[in-house]
Amino acid sequence: MKWERVWRAVVPVMAVLLSGCTTYVSTQVTAFSNWNGSDATRTYAFARTSVQQNSIEQATYEQFVANELDAYAFRQVPSADARYLVGLTYSIHTGTVTVTQPVFYGNPWPGPFWRPIGPWGPFGPFPPDYVTQSYPVFTHTLGIRITERASGREVYNVTARNTDEESSLVWAMPYLVRSALADFPLGNGTVRTVRVRYDKRGGQMTNEVPVAPPPAAAPAGVSGASATPN
Repeated sequence: MKWERVWRAVVPVMAVLLSGCTTYVSTQVTAFSNWNGSDATRTYAFARTSVQQNSIEQATYEQFVANELDAYAFRQVPSADARYLVGLTYSIHTGTVTVTQPVFYGNPWPGPFWRPIGPWGPFGPFPPDYVTQSYPVFTHTLGIRITERASGREVYNVTARNTDEESSLVWAMPYLVRSALADFPLGNGTVRTVRVRYDKRGGQMTNEVPVAPPPAAAPAGVSGASATPN
């Protein structure tokens, strides 16, 4: 009988935790901008730290970013020919969410007399039990920093962060990239929430539906993200 009480509490808790991921993935975006580049000068190359050199993971994330930058008239070229350098930082951190739920289990008699009848028993109301459950959650973070190659001046710095029960950073990365670069370039000091449609393929997502369609390429009205200012 104890496990039945616990299960009746756990099911609604898990439904709350998972409900935000069934349709959209919500990401918090913060941008700092001193952008004044034109379409004609949007040539770039990726800049890597010593740790990121020869990293397959880094190359995978760079491809996600390159796909999205294409939609904004950026053109990837050799580093020596690039006006801009694009650097990436990313991380995943584990936390815990604790939820307490009331459990109405009916009349208090044990054995065959017990039955789950809700908050109102046959002889009046019974107070609920409370069950506390803790669940792991994961915060995924992506930073994209654009600098002028010749001067080293930072012209754009955006951070995207979301938290859910998904433990894979590569699964979350397409959502982070699309959210970070949605409506590029954002104004300086912009803080907003971007929602990207959930894709059951997760990390296999290919960004085939751009947030902002390339000029004269994507059909009108196609959009994969929506933003809500905070």
